[in-house]
Amino acid sequence: MIGLRTFYVFPPEKFKNKKEEKFYWKTVRDVKKTLPYAKLIYAIFIETYEYMETLPDDKAREEHMKRMEKEVFKQYKPVLKKFTLSQGKMLIKLINRECNQSSYELIKAFLGSFRANFWQFFGKMFGASLKTDWQPEGRDKTIERICILVEQGSL
Repeated sequence: MIGLRTFYVFPPEKFKNKKEEKFYWKTVRDVKKTLPYAKLIYAIFIETYEYMETLPDDKAREEHMKRMEKEVFKQYKPVLKKFTLSQGKMLIKLINRECNQSSYELIKAFLGSFRANFWQFFGKMFGASLKTDWQPEGRDKTIERICILVEQGSL
């Protein structure tokens, strides 16, 4: 049996004006820049969750989470600091897409509600909500299309 990948074909994008076209290509740029990090974050969460399941008690899990948080911040903070606000918002949406949970829920599950509320407050100060939900058939339809095209290498 041959495993064939699903290949999506979409009709060409039609724009009403130059402003709409410019916004579309800015979104493409943002998705291309942030999608790999969303996938990486998903992989880190899965790996961390699986490893935490093997730890004997809550204290060991807490210590591991503190180490992981420090390592992740140390490794990715310089890259993420260079993201624009729109790219940060896109990353939040794409994390939700990859993990099927909001960033807020993920932080709450791993780091607790106090830290989740802190990061939600911090994000809100810049106009970004960690509680943003993913609507691939609704308002995020264009982003979903772009993600599919990027993932299959068509864009």
